[in-house]
Amino acid sequence: MSQLMNTSNATGWRNWAAVSMLGVAAFTVVTTELAPIGMLSAIAADLDQNTSVTGLVVTLYAWLGAAAALLSVMTISHLPRRPLLVGLMLLLGISNAVSAASHSFTVLLIARLAGALAHGAFWAMIGTMGAQLVASNRVGRATAIIFGGVSTASVLGVPLINWISHDAGWRLSFGLLGLLSVATALTLAFSLPRVAGTASLSRNQFVSVLRNTDLRRIYLIAACGIVAHFAAFTFIEVLLSSELAIPQNWVVICLLAFGIAGILGNLLCGVFIDKHLKAVLSIGLLLVSLCLLLISTVTVKDGIIALLLLSGWGLGIAILFVGIQAWIIRLAGADALPASAIYAAIFNGAIGAGAMAGAGLLDHWGIRPLYLTAAITTLLSFILVIMIRTKPVRHAVTE
Repeated sequence: MSQLMNTSNATGWRNWAAVSMLGVAAFTVVTTELAPIGMLSAIAADLDQNTSVTGLVVTLYAWLGAAAALLSVMTISHLPRRPLLVGLMLLLGISNAVSAASHSFTVLLIARLAGALAHGAFWAMIGTMGAQLVASNRVGRATAIIFGGVSTASVLGVPLINWISHDAGWRLSFGLLGLLSVATALTLAFSLPRVAGTASLSRNQFVSVLRNTDLRRIYLIAACGIVAHFAAFTFIEVLLSSELAIPQNWVVICLLAFGIAGILGNLLCGVFIDKHLKAVLSIGLLLVSLCLLLISTVTVKDGIIALLLLSGWGLGIAILFVGIQAWIIRLAGADALPASAIYAAIFNGAIGAGAMAGAGLLDHWGIRPLYLTAAITTLLSFILVIMIRTKPVRHAVTE
């Protein structure tokens, strides 16, 4: 049994409260990363930059966050988790505050890159926190709660921040994210129990993880699924408003349904993932692929149909986010921390790669070929899951 795994079969309510607060922190971190996607035009106009250059505040953030995830487990993983996570959230708050106050693109970019360092380190550390806080037979549920913040941020937090930006300016959006980061730091300071750090990792431990054939397959599944999702999701407003000509009020309703379905996906994961991880993940990937395929090939002009397709997509992608993390923890055993750090790097790198790939496909072939490509790539992830014949649980799980 991994030293990172809580082998007790009992988990107190305080630990579950801590898990919930980590979910809030995940929401804050991901909303901060993705918020500029819908504000690039406004930021570019205000800071006298073109939109492509301004996009660096998203792509460079993602790439630096990926590198920070790997470096952090080799340099700061020995630190106790509570002060470490609180400090990282405060750094994120400072990054958002400086971004809000910046009047030059250089200052904004530097502030964002400082936040990316906090972001990557945060993800590397919380990947295994569920296993450290709850009983071994409830790790999947805890992971669903923590990573519920990811899908909630993607489908509710980002649209909300963008709506605020549209009505009150992008600076207020960053300012509110700064306040949320500080408030989250305070809640973590009071809710997290004492969790010791682990020995700083060496390069050999990463090599050991990458030698695991099943983990390499899981990473490939994650990369394909996440790149496909963000390639399509980055341009979801273009799809709904321009290509499908959905009325604006239905656009808002569709995005809200996407978010609610994502939350439902996390709840379903919490119930079934500990016993049926592979089946649940397979269903989620197949659902995403099917919905993206229908969006790309069927002439959707009705708001109800668009709402149903986006709901299926939101449900499936939430399952993907949680299922991949839970599977990695189970397969990695004693190497859970480096394995999670590699996944965090892949996740952040895939966000940047997905946005860039989506922009390229959109410019050269249009929105429907973009969504068709995303559907096929997600289907590849599904096929890879089906091909993995080893059991996804290394440790015995008891009720």
